[in-house]
Amino acid sequence: MTRRGHILAALALTLWALPLAANAPDRSLRPVPRAVAADPVVQAAIAVATEEAAASVAVTRMRPNLRPPSEQEILAAATPPRPDAPGLDLSPRPELRPKEVEERALFGRKKRMKGAVCGNPDIQGSAAGRVPGKIKGCGIKDAVRVTSVSGVRLSTPAVMECGTAEALNHWVARSVKPTFRRRGPVVELQVAAHYACRTRNNQRGAKISEHGRGRAIDISAFVMNDGERITVLEGWKRGATRKMLRQVWKEACGPFGTVLGPEADRYHKDHLHLDTARHRGGPYCR
Repeated sequence: MTRRGHILAALALTLWALPLAANAPDRSLRPVPRAVAADPVVQAAIAVATEEAAASVAVTRMRPNLRPPSEQEILAAATPPRPDAPGLDLSPRPELRPKEVEERALFGRKKRMKGAVCGNPDIQGSAAGRVPGKIKGCGIKDAVRVTSVSGVRLSTPAVMECGTAEALNHWVARSVKPTFRRRGPVVELQVAAHYACRTRNNQRGAKISEHGRGRAIDISAFVMNDGERITVLEGWKRGATRKMLRQVWKEACGPFGTVLGPEADRYHKDHLHLDTARHRGGPYCR
């Protein structure tokens, strides 16, 4: 075919497609409201597809059966699926959700809330109430005893206030679980210390530790589902585990106001210290 022939063929194909764009049928294999067909975005899609199809005729001599996409195919691609389409259990429109789906979701939440503390079903434990301090500055006004966060259990129930429990839950969900996913999953946090009425690092004359206010927790190891235990003391020295431990240490900075690890000082060689104290200059992480 000559160049002029190609041009005439493309022109003919374009003229053939224009009526389809201007006169969308009322019925099709997939009914589409005429408002959708008249949408400028859909019209633009039809125009682009028609132009591309016309151009393809000029370069596909060996494929005589090549045809442009039909209007039905173009509209189907431009139209979102119906919310009640097969395979969709939920919908942004509550009236379209099957009743059993809502009942199952409500039952699951009610079951999780039964052992929840701090009003969060992801934080499991029990109320501990007021914890008096033996020395001035210690104690918790409304304490909780946490046994698990985001499905990861604690090796021993940890006493703390709700702000610290929320920070721990956030860190485990957003950092610990994703970081150890390939190695684990992680199923337990080894708790080295939680509430304790004492001074910082047990030094005489020092300020009251955040542990004495229920705002701190120390984690010494992470236990995987297969029983593997990644300790801060040994894991910090090795390549793969060191990278993961440094990752969770780094990402604790923000949810917690103070984060101390093996490189902070000699008191934290074997654990991560996490507390929710707030500092004027922002989180303090070493």
